[in-house]
Amino acid sequence: MTLKAPELLLPAGSLDKMRAAYDFGADAIYAGQPRYSLRARNNEFRLEQIAQGIQEAHARGKKFFVTSNLIAHNDKVRTYIRDITPVMELKPDAFIMADPGLMMMVKEKWPEAEIHLSVQANTTNYATVKFWQKAGVSRIILSRELSLDEIEKIRQECPDMELEVFVHGALCIAYSGRCLLSGYFNRRDPNQGTCTNACRWEYKTHDAAVDPNTGEALAQTMENGFSFDKAREEADSQFSTCGNGERHPKADQVYLIEEMGRPGEHMPIMEDEHGTYIMNSKDLRAVEHVERLVKIGVDSLKIEGRTKSLYYVARTAQVYRRAIDDAVAGRPFNPELITELEGLANRGYTGGLMERRPSQDYQNYETGHSVLQRSHFVGEVRGYADGLAEVETKNRFQVGDTLEIIHPQGNRQIKLEKMFNLEGEPVEVAQGNPVRVRIPLEGPVEGALISRLLNA
Repeated sequence: MTLKAPELLLPAGSLDKMRAAYDFGADAIYAGQPRYSLRARNNEFRLEQIAQGIQEAHARGKKFFVTSNLIAHNDKVRTYIRDITPVMELKPDAFIMADPGLMMMVKEKWPEAEIHLSVQANTTNYATVKFWQKAGVSRIILSRELSLDEIEKIRQECPDMELEVFVHGALCIAYSGRCLLSGYFNRRDPNQGTCTNACRWEYKTHDAAVDPNTGEALAQTMENGFSFDKAREEADSQFSTCGNGERHPKADQVYLIEEMGRPGEHMPIMEDEHGTYIMNSKDLRAVEHVERLVKIGVDSLKIEGRTKSLYYVARTAQVYRRAIDDAVAGRPFNPELITELEGLANRGYTGGLMERRPSQDYQNYETGHSVLQRSHFVGEVRGYADGLAEVETKNRFQVGDTLEIIHPQGNRQIKLEKMFNLEGEPVEVAQGNPVRVRIPLEGPVEGALISRLLNA
């Protein structure tokens, strides 16, 4: 059986990241206007950049998708067609959308417009896929809550609909990204593109008692503080019912959380029979499932991260390109790809809901920020002459370090024996951005990225 290679779809928050995605193996990228996508911050794509991006993509035989997937309030409905018209005239390959009203408006004005249904629409079954197909949607980005078996069932029931699946990136503690935490705490609505990642913050948890007269949750002092291990043991022993179908008496317990940056400010949360889930998810990594997804016949494999670094875009594009090519060629999965993804800062990895795992495997209870495991991005090659590469540094490195040169034609490692400043004087240490240094390099180097291997 000949397997079809799925599209590899990468995020782009800037033109440089778009170019890196294409250089390292992406077939398509997605970018969005800040006002109408879920990335209002750290997004360089205004109309001029979208125009340039579409032109460059098509010149390379690649695709450019415009993300327009916010859940619109009336004010943005009022301006939507006005603002999307000049983008439509640039002929992007598709619009990624979630709001049914906006989709209706687009289809009424441009019946031939390609619309991909955003993961924000929470598509979890084949009947819903068929509904959107009748509405004129050409591709469904399936919900992250689906298992591999469920994805396969949808493919079997909907053989003529394009299906897209997320395989890498941040996971929200929400239903496929529909989160209220940031809006609740900061008045910055994640569904309008201004998420503050409140699920990543560090919290303390306090037992609370409810005042019978006012209904207010009042903090109770805990002598020994809060223990996740103890809480997990209690949750396991008290899960859902008492064994006779009745709710456990602690199922309606009220708790208060205290965010690290707001000491003394206690916010009530309710715990029901299923627990309390305001916690920090690990990052999705499904590179080991690419072969199964290819065999299922998924049309596009998508990586999250429009606010991530150029290094992240290049590294994930390169790794997942190799995984797709190996799967299509019938080669066995290469576990080195997992090791290479450890070179990216991450919150720990999980396969998400693609396969069944113990509940604690999904959550990172120790830290809300990404941690470097294997390597550290330290520079980009900006020029090359006389055997020396000019490197714009991003983070500190020094003579004696083991560096990995990451290039579309292949990666390699070197031991840095010497380094020079732009005046040709020897230096031992390259500090972080915006210092420029020259280092000896051989082989293809133009456009290369450089990382420092940790513990090498």
